[in-house]
Amino acid sequence: MEQLVHLIRHGEVWNPAGIRYGRLNGYRLSLRGESQARTAGRLLRARGGAIARIVSSPLERAQQTAALVQEQLGGVSIETDQRLIEATSRFDGLARTAPLWPWNWRVFPDPFRPSWGEPFVDIVRRVHAAITDLRAPHPGGAIVLVSHQAPIWVARRAFESSLPPWLARVRCSHGSITSLRFVDDRYVDHTYWAPG
Repeated sequence: MEQLVHLIRHGEVWNPAGIRYGRLNGYRLSLRGESQARTAGRLLRARGGAIARIVSSPLERAQQTAALVQEQLGGVSIETDQRLIEATSRFDGLARTAPLWPWNWRVFPDPFRPSWGEPFVDIVRRVHAAITDLRAPHPGGAIVLVSHQAPIWVARRAFESSLPPWLARVRCSHGSITSLRFVDDRYVDHTYWAPG
């Protein structure tokens, strides 16, 4: 039996100060981000098939994205799961350029095990557990999970048994949909869509 898990990255955030917001709350979607979220919802509606549940990270930008996706799909209430939250980082609250500051270079000794934040294996453990638990009651149905770049990217790569170094080219833009396909509880492949 086939099952789809649609991982949606929240839309673009209104962040004129250029802060690395990470797990910080209080960062809302920009107008463009709102449009990206609506477009993702419209795309899922156009693909057809019922969505069994919508589950979101607790952070405001993800909750807002989930609500805008829900507007397009209708009929499904939004749940919250802490396991879908953004990865931790010592750079939260600092300028986007903080990792480039020479005094911060010492925190990058091994890109495979992020010393600047949550280890990839911990991200994989929590996100894979969330995916397994949340899809279990809906065999053959599709679910939508709204999360963040690192959890989506790292969890998807782990399903393919190829965790990348942190500098690998990330394919998970704002408002994108990474759809994981499972057949009889086994991960098969994924498709990726990003707003143009």
